[in-house]
Amino acid sequence: MVRTLSGEGESIFEGIYALRQRFRRATGSMAEAYGWGKLLGMCAPWVIDWGSRALGVNVYGVEGFYIPYFYSLSDQIGANVSGLVFLRRKEGSWLMAIRQYGRHPVMLTSLVIILIVPLGLLWARVLGFSPKTQTYTALEAIVANLCWVPPVVGWFGERRRKR
Repeated sequence: MVRTLSGEGESIFEGIYALRQRFRRATGSMAEAYGWGKLLGMCAPWVIDWGSRALGVNVYGVEGFYIPYFYSLSDQIGANVSGLVFLRRKEGSWLMAIRQYGRHPVMLTSLVIILIVPLGLLWARVLGFSPKTQTYTALEAIVANLCWVPPVVGWFGERRRKR
């Protein structure tokens, strides 16, 4: 529960936004697709965590470094996939969708975060960090949760375009 709330808390609000847009029958947007992806991606870490524990993985040791990664970023992964699917529907082909994806600062920032964070978590565990208390568990998930960066990049991009 600690990891879920510290790693996924903002996803709940983004999911509410996506639901609100759907109920309003608003035209689909990248923001709505992003919200749906985050909402749907929130459940994956529970399955991964429970499965890892059932297989005997020490989720507090080096070999369990991926557990906080998924708690902190499964919503980001879901948002990234959902955004790509949105671009596919909008553009009509995967090739055009991938080209648009490559020009979209929010999607690219999201991809960079998805690829870099697990390296940082692995590095911290190799150096001896172990989330054996609730405080350390929350701290690890909060530090790994860089999901706020892509929307900030999008916000700055919008401000720059308006000038």
